[in-house]
Amino acid sequence: MPSRKRAAVIGAIALPWLVAAIPAAPAPAAALTAAAECAPLPSAGKYPTWDKLPKQTTLPDPWLPLAYTTTDSEGGSSPSFASDVMTGKGKNRIQTPEEWYRCRQPEILQMLQEYQYGYYPDHSKETVKATRSGNTVNIEVTAGGKTGKFSATLALPPSSSPAKPAPVVINIGGMTNQPYLQAGIAVVGFDYSRVAADSNAKTGAFWDIYNGRDIGVLTAWAWGFHRVLDALNATVAEIDSSRVGVTGCSRLGKAALAAGLLDARITLTMPMSSGVQGLGPYRYHGLSGQDETLENSKSGAGWWTDKALGTFVGHAENLPYDAHTIAAAIAPRALVIDQGTGDQFTNSKGTSVVVYPAAKLVYSWLGVPDQIAMSVRGGGHCDMSGFNSVLPFVTKILQNQTITKDYDDLGSYGSPMSTTYPWATAVPKAA
Repeated sequence: MPSRKRAAVIGAIALPWLVAAIPAAPAPAAALTAAAECAPLPSAGKYPTWDKLPKQTTLPDPWLPLAYTTTDSEGGSSPSFASDVMTGKGKNRIQTPEEWYRCRQPEILQMLQEYQYGYYPDHSKETVKATRSGNTVNIEVTAGGKTGKFSATLALPPSSSPAKPAPVVINIGGMTNQPYLQAGIAVVGFDYSRVAADSNAKTGAFWDIYNGRDIGVLTAWAWGFHRVLDALNATVAEIDSSRVGVTGCSRLGKAALAAGLLDARITLTMPMSSGVQGLGPYRYHGLSGQDETLENSKSGAGWWTDKALGTFVGHAENLPYDAHTIAAAIAPRALVIDQGTGDQFTNSKGTSVVVYPAAKLVYSWLGVPDQIAMSVRGGGHCDMSGFNSVLPFVTKILQNQTITKDYDDLGSYGSPMSTTYPWATAVPKAA
């Protein structure tokens, strides 16, 4: 397309829809006259340590608030406490979808920032300037007198125009563009290393602003996805920024998951071969040969997540959440999970038969079972065929297409491993 320039400055206060405004705590009970009071939340840095949490050898109950999971909570001294927590018999569980969205989902978002991601920066204090020149969008973010800069590259389908904007998939690390463009979906990429180095170096646009904070690089890359979306909103009229997917593979799939979790504008989250700290389980991690664990991922790339997660090394079964909790917190927005049966590195089987069916129970309970999908394909780690495998679901979510592919089919992995989530027999009865 001919080169053109378009610039915009996005006023930070005019972005109320950003999940940078994740609630720090539930609303006061006085303001909820007809609703149950939310469980109390610890303040940042005051969360229970691993030794104050029961060892859970199965996936934690997604409906049980953290306050009733700690060993010093009511009933914590009971001989049956750990068993009750694991089997859906814990006290004060979430009972309704309304209570989930008002209390439990915000709690999970804050808990994950405390234990895994680090606390997301306050976007209301940022100013984003975006300038488009042809198929390049330059992005400049300023906060606290500091500025970070990086850019994104556009690939637009021929059918897109300001009068007929296309949905978009934002990716890092590359993907198979052409099938998406042919389907009428724009593809936008950015250099994640310009946002944050994949190391302890603390270089890149994010660290130019936020150096010194205990934030994982996955969260820094997620911030990059969000700032790209800001820029597309401001400068690319050919893109419909109300229909947005985010994707990446391996460690970049972990980042795409964080991006979808932490910004409610993301319509569809697409983590590919993501493994531990993505949608690979911390528990049941030995199902696909050589796989990631909390211990070897923290040892090899400790910078992906915050320091708090490192305190659970050797104690992963004391974590009060697992990958299914992360997935469930995205609902009711859409999630499609990619794994290859030839990928021994990221525990594809564990993601498929443990995490996916456990998360789908929550999606189903919330009334949106068709918004979560599992794509089990042949091939290995970050096989580009994964992008073709998930494409029908992408067209369903972003373009409202009717599809026939069965995304509950776990292929050679067979059936869900229901013994890993015993609370399935105690799903709350939603009204």
